Amino acid sequence: MDPVDTTDALLGPADVRELAAALGVKPTKQRGQNFVIDANTVRRIVRAAEVRPDDVVVEVGPGLGSLTLGLLETAERVVAVEIDPLLAQHLPTTVAARLPERADRFALVHADALHVSELPGPPPTALVANLPYNVAVPVLLHMLETFPTIERTLVMVQSEVADRLAAKPGNKVYGVPSVKAAWYAEVRRAGAIGRNVFWPAPNVDSGLVALTRREPPRTAASREEVFAVIDAAFAQRRKTLRAALAGWAGSPSAAEDALRAAGIDPRLRGEALTVEQFAALAEQRPSRGREAVTRAAPPRGRGQPDRS
Repeated sequence: MDPVDTTDALLGPADVRELAAALGVKPTKQRGQNFVIDANTVRRIVRAAEVRPDDVVVEVGPGLGSLTLGLLETAERVVAVEIDPLLAQHLPTTVAARLPERADRFALVHADALHVSELPGPPPTALVANLPYNVAVPVLLHMLETFPTIERTLVMVQSEVADRLAAKPGNKVYGVPSVKAAWYAEVRRAGAIGRNVFWPAPNVDSGLVALTRREPPRTAASREEVFAVIDAAFAQRRKTLRAALAGWAGSPSAAEDALRAAGIDPRLRGEALTVEQFAALAEQRPSRGREAVTRAAPPRGRGQPDRS
């Protein structure tokens, strides 16, 4: 790919405010809109995401385009998913004005990222996003599940969310986001972001989380079955697994039997288990065994009596 002079392409503080004023955009807390106004931070994010010249990057919540432009400097193609109709309408114009040499490498999808099931063009290889704090985890998990070609992910989220996503078993903040993210990827903290690089400045700190796709744990249980036991284990996280999983298994004793069959101490709590252990436990759910037998049973012939 031939190098392109993009010295003045990225948006600075004055650019962001002028563009917002011209469009009549007022950032809303409802959609978690905090626009990045620092070009150095944008380039830092692109570097941390290890964006390559052959990458097809999907970006969620591009806003006014600060990060979009930075991604387009390097990537082969960028597909941005934006829910706000006004921002979605004007982002292609901003890209064409500031990076005309790369405008044909950009596509805009006006949609709620939580409901996106397909993207235009080649399948994405990377996800890079400044995710709204209020929907960060659901959006991240949905994108990873829906687009298995995404190999690398870097998201900027609220610092506490970043800690939870990257937490390992035994950590006090290890929970549902930690285990479900680990189903898809190796997860790690990739840095901190100050408040002054945003407009308006949020009242919370931000963190970068990097995820590298891996094969999910080997298990006879489905992802939905594994995620169900994860949810049950952390719904009452102060209780032992024997007690917390009583509803999931049918009774405390049934939960204990399932735990022991999976090689797990029933006295442990959910924060002690790896995603692989949750996958092994999902296989032992009593009702799952009955359902498997039912699915495997041959159909009865017409008129054959039911003697079960």
